[in-house]
Amino acid sequence: MHILLPTLYLIFIFNTNNLVLADPPYEHCPDANDNNSIASNNPFQTNVGSLLLSLSLNASVSKFYNMSVGNGNTTAYGLCLCYDYVTLENCETTITMATQAFTRLCRNSTDATIWEEQSMLRVSNKRFFSQLDMTGNINKYNTLNVSEAEKFRLVVNTSLYELTLNAAFNSSAHMYATQSVAFSAAQHIYSLVQCTMDLSPIDCHRCLQTSIVEVLGSENYRYRGGRLLSKSCYLRYEFYQFYEGKSSKFSESQGKQWATWILPTGLAFIVAILFIGSCVIYFVLRRKYSDFRTRDNPLFDLASIQAATNNFSEQNKLGQGGFGPVFKGVLQNGTEVAVKRLSNTSDQGTEEFTNEVLLIMKLQHKNLVRLLGFCVDRIERLLIYELMACGDLDSWLHDPRKRAQLTWSKRLDIMNGIACGVLYLHEDSRLRIIHRDLKPSNVLLDSDMNPKISDFGNARIYGSETEANTSVVIGTYGYMSPEYAMDGIYSVKSDVLSFGIMLLEIITGRKSIGFHLTGKGPSLQAYAWRLWNQDRWKELMEPQLKSNEVHGVTNEFLRYLHIGLLCVQEDPCERPTMSLVFHMLKSDDVNLNPPKQPAFFVGRFTDHYETSPRISTSSIRCIADLYRR
Repeated sequence: MHILLPTLYLIFIFNTNNLVLADPPYEHCPDANDNNSIASNNPFQTNVGSLLLSLSLNASVSKFYNMSVGNGNTTAYGLCLCYDYVTLENCETTITMATQAFTRLCRNSTDATIWEEQSMLRVSNKRFFSQLDMTGNINKYNTLNVSEAEKFRLVVNTSLYELTLNAAFNSSAHMYATQSVAFSAAQHIYSLVQCTMDLSPIDCHRCLQTSIVEVLGSENYRYRGGRLLSKSCYLRYEFYQFYEGKSSKFSESQGKQWATWILPTGLAFIVAILFIGSCVIYFVLRRKYSDFRTRDNPLFDLASIQAATNNFSEQNKLGQGGFGPVFKGVLQNGTEVAVKRLSNTSDQGTEEFTNEVLLIMKLQHKNLVRLLGFCVDRIERLLIYELMACGDLDSWLHDPRKRAQLTWSKRLDIMNGIACGVLYLHEDSRLRIIHRDLKPSNVLLDSDMNPKISDFGNARIYGSETEANTSVVIGTYGYMSPEYAMDGIYSVKSDVLSFGIMLLEIITGRKSIGFHLTGKGPSLQAYAWRLWNQDRWKELMEPQLKSNEVHGVTNEFLRYLHIGLLCVQEDPCERPTMSLVFHMLKSDDVNLNPPKQPAFFVGRFTDHYETSPRISTSSIRCIADLYRR
């Protein structure tokens, strides 16, 4: 009976008339006809038959369902998703259509995905649940060109971006959101986004963000409608309402229906009703987003940030970073904030902005700067942080007057605080993070001079893997490990090296960036190592620290110098973990191994924000090789 049931089901769908003739369904099953495909009557295919039947039956009670059938190497894994506006009755119908399409188009595939107009079905011989998968994406377009193409791309991009935030981070949205926005007096653009509901909010956001870039890329933004079909998410935009139900935000098409009903009663009455309606909608949405911000999604409206910063006035400007200008602001409740505003010419774009929001909103630690919220409004991208009264560590270390105020005990407190924050990122947070851009300018100081790590635009989540690789090197070369700069390999040990360089800067008062211009060596760590080997390490101490020798500062300096040199060793395997670094800083009882040769990589000692951040590893290697000659 176990075999008979799926077999009968397969016979049934082979002989059923096609419910969809041409377009859709869309399929992705590249191995359906190659040598690796599954032969007929294979145990895996039998399990697929049972799986398809179960998915069809469950579609009548749930719009999202995943399950597996079988065990061992013949296990079949499956998932079905109906877009949230679809009724359960229609969901069952469209998933049945998808199972028919699967059997017709991808029958012998080991990993296949079918997209119908209102649903998606995926079957695989590997477990894929809760995993982001952007392979095999399909783009479809209404190839009629749109007038005012640049304006159209801006409106669509902004609408999709707002929907992405809502779908990913609003727990009541079910990974789904729609919106209607005005394009002209007579036209509206309707947009929809949806993720499979087994994804994490972060992966949902990443999937949709990648999809937005892909679907609007090249010249495709000139087309008046488009959709992207992915194994993990779906998005679409058109000049007509292709989905059922109301949009997530107030749709002006509703206003048209009201106007049609009210028109006979007179123009004045229409104006009055629309005015009252607009006021009600404004306050409802304002309250909605206020409640939204106090729960899990700290969305700020642009008007409140403009008021807080005096419309981003120069008098409120705190500084300029790679992201863009930073402004001081005071919220309506009296909270002082720092507002980072994405510049149109910024090296850091939407990806970095998104990364910052996704990561730092999930992290809570006394030594990490706190992100209060963010704002996305048309071309505006804003990040709202707690205000750090004393600025960044870089300005204190490299301003002679400020540095004189940094007592030895205060430097130790700052060092330990940074180490505590990095340890949290690497081992103690629910998301294990590699920061990839640790440096003094990314360490902020509060009114009590407590350090807090900031700027997570380049950070990456890591799991069980010990290292990862990238072809795009982003960071600051004076604090960058050689394996990352030259080969694109990064790990927690990359952060350890960056921390070690900061430690050397803190205790010596010397600047890493541009150190090779002093004529003392290719880098601060190389110079420190040479003086260590020559027993001339006291030359690294600042005069005011030497004068405190009777208080034991010299011995402590030597120990911290030793720890710093262990952190900057050339071989990543030789560098200690951050947990060991933290233990060494806190305890004098830990025996320290002799440090080995530090990383001598120089590269270009400039902040990556001053040049292009996306520099190939081959170019960096060439720079390093020229220096070595």
